[in-house]
Amino acid sequence: MVGESRSAGGLSCFTGKADGGGVNQKMTVILCALALFSFLYGVIVFMAGSGSRFYLIWWLGGLFFAVLALLTHRAAWQRMPAVAGRVLAVAALLCAAAFIVLEGLVLSGFGQKGRPGLDCIIVLGAQMRESGPSVVLRYRLDAACDYLTENPDTFCILSGGQGGNEPCSEAEGMYRYLTERGIAPERLTLEDRSRDTSENIAYSMELIGDRDAAVGIVTNNFHVFRGVRLARAAGMKNVCGIAAPSSPLYLPNNMTREAFGILKDLICGNLF
Repeated sequence: MVGESRSAGGLSCFTGKADGGGVNQKMTVILCALALFSFLYGVIVFMAGSGSRFYLIWWLGGLFFAVLALLTHRAAWQRMPAVAGRVLAVAALLCAAAFIVLEGLVLSGFGQKGRPGLDCIIVLGAQMRESGPSVVLRYRLDAACDYLTENPDTFCILSGGQGGNEPCSEAEGMYRYLTERGIAPERLTLEDRSRDTSENIAYSMELIGDRDAAVGIVTNNFHVFRGVRLARAAGMKNVCGIAAPSSPLYLPNNMTREAFGILKDLICGNLF
């Protein structure tokens, strides 16, 4: 009788028809829902036409959850050696913890609003389109316009080169946007060589020339932490962030991408 009981219990892990079956079914449904969300959200990000291929992360995530759902449905985890299961569990927990820490760093920049009377602000570039600045870039430019209007003695560096899918340099597009809104051209300096945030900071520092100058980094809220940290690591002694808003729909994508950006710069030693 004891042997028969154990045999039935073992079969339940494979067939999913006893106690473990209900858990497997629930987890399968949850994983399928996550897979569907990832695939659909990747389509939304792709259709935004940002010029980045980061949408592929969401499709890969969808595939990952779909595979997990299939393995769970087939009760594959119960057949896995205990040691392998523990290793995978620890690895998953470490990855989750690292991601949470990185997102905490991203969130820490959301409330930064700078301070009055800065010597200079640097507007970090983003996607330019034939119709003008992208939504992400317009948020940054509107924040810069507000600050420059309230602080008439502050000058501004517009930092961003021209990507292969852009009609002009980001700096030039930003210049047109701000001058059309009443900002005096003599207050604007164009930096049109940079291709990423690290170069935005490095080339802008060359134009400022004074490491002790009071500088504000104008960018979207999800990007402030990295922008300010890169500036400090590059030698700016008196720098703060000025957080512009961002689109709620694309915030999950931007925050996830930013976590990878912080990780990349940590590995490359750019944030120290």
